[in-house]
Amino acid sequence: MAQTRWNMRKLAIATLCVLVTAAWTAMGEVKSQTAQQRVARAAALDTAQVVQRIDSIIYDYLAAEKVKPSGPASDADFLRRVYLDITGRIPTAEQAAAFLDSRDPDKRAKLIEQLLASPEYGRHFADEWVRLLVPRNSDNRALRTQPLFDWLAEQFNQNRPWSEIVTALLTAKGTQQENPAVTYFLANQNLDQITNSVCRLFLGNQLQCAQCHNHPFTNWKQNDYWAFAAFFSKVRADNTVRAAKLGNSPGVTEMARFLGRRPNLPESYKALPPKFLAGESPQLRPDEPYRPVLAGWLTAPENPYFARATVNRWWAKFFGRGLVNTVDDMHQDNPPVYPELLELLAQQFVGHNFDLKWLVRTITSTQAYQRSSQPAGDRPADPTLFAQMPVKPMTPAQLFDALAQVVGFNRNLTVRKPAVGAKPGFNIREAFILAFSGDEAADPLDYQAGIPHALRLMNSQMTNAEGLVLQEALRRGKTPEEILDWLYLGMLSRRPTEQERQRFLAYVGQRQYARNAWADIFWALLNSSEFVLTR
Repeated sequence: MAQTRWNMRKLAIATLCVLVTAAWTAMGEVKSQTAQQRVARAAALDTAQVVQRIDSIIYDYLAAEKVKPSGPASDADFLRRVYLDITGRIPTAEQAAAFLDSRDPDKRAKLIEQLLASPEYGRHFADEWVRLLVPRNSDNRALRTQPLFDWLAEQFNQNRPWSEIVTALLTAKGTQQENPAVTYFLANQNLDQITNSVCRLFLGNQLQCAQCHNHPFTNWKQNDYWAFAAFFSKVRADNTVRAAKLGNSPGVTEMARFLGRRPNLPESYKALPPKFLAGESPQLRPDEPYRPVLAGWLTAPENPYFARATVNRWWAKFFGRGLVNTVDDMHQDNPPVYPELLELLAQQFVGHNFDLKWLVRTITSTQAYQRSSQPAGDRPADPTLFAQMPVKPMTPAQLFDALAQVVGFNRNLTVRKPAVGAKPGFNIREAFILAFSGDEAADPLDYQAGIPHALRLMNSQMTNAEGLVLQEALRRGKTPEEILDWLYLGMLSRRPTEQERQRFLAYVGQRQYARNAWADIFWALLNSSEFVLTR
């Protein structure tokens, strides 16, 4: 009996070993297939299918939470919204009238395509990304950003894949004149600066909290930080101040070998071999550049951070908040409300070869984006649910360009006495943006302009001029009704309501000098909340 029990025990142990071995083998196969499965799941779907899935995900969640979504935005609200979001400016009176009068059922989709094909699309996104890539600090006062702006605008308009644009930024070398992409490193020369920027902008992680100690809220360790920073350890920048004085173009070089401690390193610096974030340590030859290896890992389809961080940031651009908010703080304790939506967009972004125009087209085609800003119920819905479109204040750049368009002045004029903190040769647009820029860490949906900004708009010589739109309205309009329509179309992208029409026409009729009355109306519309807010 004892022998029988022993034989049975040996059989059980052998069986268990077989099962454990099989399990480990299966786990190994799953692990080895993970990257392939990620790529396979990213097979490109038709844009309409992706849009329908996004809307279904949001609608089903809202139904489960018993939240009623807002209805579609009016044509006028959509028109102004999509112009500002894709091109950074408001439509002209002619463009507004043509869209509002069109009976084409596909006019919204056609407008999106038209705006994506416009050169203003690339310039607008270049404008936004220059401000992300180049910190506003005293170190960058002498740094020229125009080459980077021109280069980015060209990349966006050519629809170069985002993975390639980021690779060019991360691996850039040579002089700024030869390769404008080096501006990114010139603006973030210290090892901790470039590490923090890359992690925030392209990986959606605030790794800087692990620079001096282990991150208090996530799993990032101090060693993770400095091992990732080691990819930039051999990069050097020419002295930008000296180059500017000598009339030379500053540049970036990646040394053939590590030359020891760099200048301006923080006390917390650790000399560690390069290691991918939450990944392996690659086999690197010391005489070869490190950054191309980093860029290859960062922009790979199977990278767990890059695509998710990109679509989240672009979603925030159009909605004022990301699927994960804040956009550069994506971790397990800050989950998205719609995880399925985030993964869908990330996978499809990869499947469409990191096509940014595809991403913009997809987001702006959703019901979520085209919803009204008016709440469906008695009170606004939770903004994290995207049940209604939030009211967004114009950015300083958008506000300046809108003013330039309706008032009519040269946006490239140079300021004689630039504002404090401005670099010499600031043009009027840069000076305006500097004056109206608020806290970079503030919620983009918060209206940060205060009394000084309002007084500047109300009393500025620029905004108290008669205005180009008014001049056009007086020249084109044959009747007071036509003049008023043109003012509204050119400034607010809509026609006046019946109540507004009666009030303003009565005001003009009561004044001795009609032109002065129209100037008053122009000034009132220019300083209205509707002019500076996007509904």
